[in-house]
Amino acid sequence: MNQSHDAFKKINNDDFYQADGSFDADKAKQAYYDMMAYHNYPIVPRLKGEEFWAVDFGLGQFTEVGMAGIFWVNNLEGNYFGHEIYLLPGQMIPEHGHKRTAAAGPKMEAWQVRHGSVRIYSTGEPTPGVTDRIPPIHRDIAAARTEKELLPGEVGMLNEAQAMHWMIGGPEGGIVTEYATYHDGDGLRFTHPKVSL
Repeated sequence: MNQSHDAFKKINNDDFYQADGSFDADKAKQAYYDMMAYHNYPIVPRLKGEEFWAVDFGLGQFTEVGMAGIFWVNNLEGNYFGHEIYLLPGQMIPEHGHKRTAAAGPKMEAWQVRHGSVRIYSTGEPTPGVTDRIPPIHRDIAAARTEKELLPGEVGMLNEAQAMHWMIGGPEGGIVTEYATYHDGDGLRFTHPKVSL
């Protein structure tokens, strides 16, 4: 376990940006491949192709706010969605919600940790001490402050349709399977005003 902590301490935010300040998605993907290898998570061919993506949400703080993912399936007719989420240690997906669109109802989600751990946050009664655990870039913005830690095999669920929510990777990062209804990007809403995809 300590080997993981030592390896992840070498990650520096500047390593993921080019000289002109643009995000280097290829370097970011390599960090996730390294995490996958550490967890003995199979790197299947689709994860080496165009379907696998990494983002910094336009905030320039990839090691604090970013993620990688792949949509295994997203079916409007059947109303189902399968997504794998990859988070480095201490890396968060910014707070967001999924609204109803012309094509689909509000997305409902559940998350199962495969490797590592995550803390998920939803609306409701704030967890005592939670403010100190919210990354500074989101501390004054995040409304979802009900906290729950998920360990391998454990499942957490969105508490209600359209609720704002977010998650953050644990000390060894997090590899999480999301089970959900259809994902319509038109319904995605972020709390942070500067987030972009």
